[in-house]
Amino acid sequence: MNKSQLIEALAKEESLPIKKAEEVGNTVFGDMEKALINGERVEIRGFGSFKVKQYDGYKGRNPKTGEMITVGRKKLPFFKVGKELKERVDID
Repeated sequence: MNKSQLIEALAKEESLPIKKAEEVGNTVFGDMEKALINGERVEIRGFGSFKVKQYDGYKGRNPKTGEMITVGRKKLPFFKVGKELKERVDID
C-alpha cells in the first residue's frame, strides 16, 4: 500500500472527500517527519515506533571499482515494529 492508496482507504472508511483525507494524511506524515527531524521519537501504540539512529563512519569499498572509501557518520530513520503488530502478522 502506498500513500495515495492509504488516503483513498481513509476517505472511504471515514466517508471523507479525497481532498480532506489527503490533508489529514499529509498533516500526520508531516508532523511525524518534523518530530524525527527534531530528534524526537514517534510511537504509534500497537503498530510500532520511529526514531533517528546515528551511525558512525567506517572504511568501505566501492563495489564497482574496488577502491577503499571513507563513509562518513550519518543519521537514518529507524522503525521498530510493535509487539501487537508483530503477533498479528506472524500468524502461521
